Amino acid sequence: MFAAYAARIDRDQPLNGLELGERPAPEARPGWSTINVRAASLNHHDLWSLRGVGLPEGRLPMILGCDAAGVDADGNEVVLHSVIGQTGHGVGPDEPRSILTERYQGTFAEQVAVPTWNVLPKPKELSFAEAACLPTAWLTAYRMLFTNAGVRPGDSVLVQGAGGGVATAAIVLGKAAGLRVFATSRDEAKRKRALELGAVEAVEPGARLPQRVDAVIETVGAATWSHSVKSLRPGGTIVISGATSGDRPSHAELTRIFFLELKVVGSTMGTKEELEDLLSFCAAAGVRPVIDEELPLDRAREGFERLASGEQFGKIVLTNP
Repeated sequence: MFAAYAARIDRDQPLNGLELGERPAPEARPGWSTINVRAASLNHHDLWSLRGVGLPEGRLPMILGCDAAGVDADGNEVVLHSVIGQTGHGVGPDEPRSILTERYQGTFAEQVAVPTWNVLPKPKELSFAEAACLPTAWLTAYRMLFTNAGVRPGDSVLVQGAGGGVATAAIVLGKAAGLRVFATSRDEAKRKRALELGAVEAVEPGARLPQRVDAVIETVGAATWSHSVKSLRPGGTIVISGATSGDRPSHAELTRIFFLELKVVGSTMGTKEELEDLLSFCAAAGVRPVIDEELPLDRAREGFERLASGEQFGKIVLTNP
């Protein structure tokens, strides 16, 4: 079957390790289902995999891709939860959790195999491309906002780095849930898009906000860390799920953190139950993922190049007929 896969690890030039071509189709195994992939979305995790983060050379070649929506063997339209080993379903009970492509072949292919427990019904209201955007970036944003930040309708939140998948999801979900959303971006066009998606104000990174916020959604890391801390009200919460600009800020702001009793919470992905809730929320509230571009699988390299450039706004989706 045709697939986009990591053939080599290159820490400096990750796209040098990306290959497109034929790979073996999944083999049947007890407790697992084979899904015909209709759409799969890119994440920064795929670029990190090509750099060897979470993917040692001994597991190559590895088909990339965490997220997918497609059709199972019975013709049901489904979405995949991409965390494997979370409960022991389909794998050994002692196997640590991992994301697809860290241990198991991923979704940038005509077919993918996952534990049957990881297969959820796709709401009819969502297209395959829309559903394929949800299991990583949108699930991460959902958990950051509603589980780890604990915000409620009427609360305020700052989303750093508008344009990325998680940040874009946080703006849309926050608006739909009745939050007052502020956003930052270095790019004027992205700030404008953030306003169109529902942010009440979009500013350059580091700019003073009109008010202190209840929570900050932080995926940028070192470049925005100080601004995130200074933008919080006393007792507020920063939720971190990434550090695309680096994980070592020049100033940790520890005095402000303890004096104002700020909370710093790490967040990774989400549970199957949270994904079910997210799917229902999108279907019921009319929320739809922001898609930057849809490309056929055989043009996957273009999608990776766009993701690596940082020019995208929303999700990049690869499709199969």
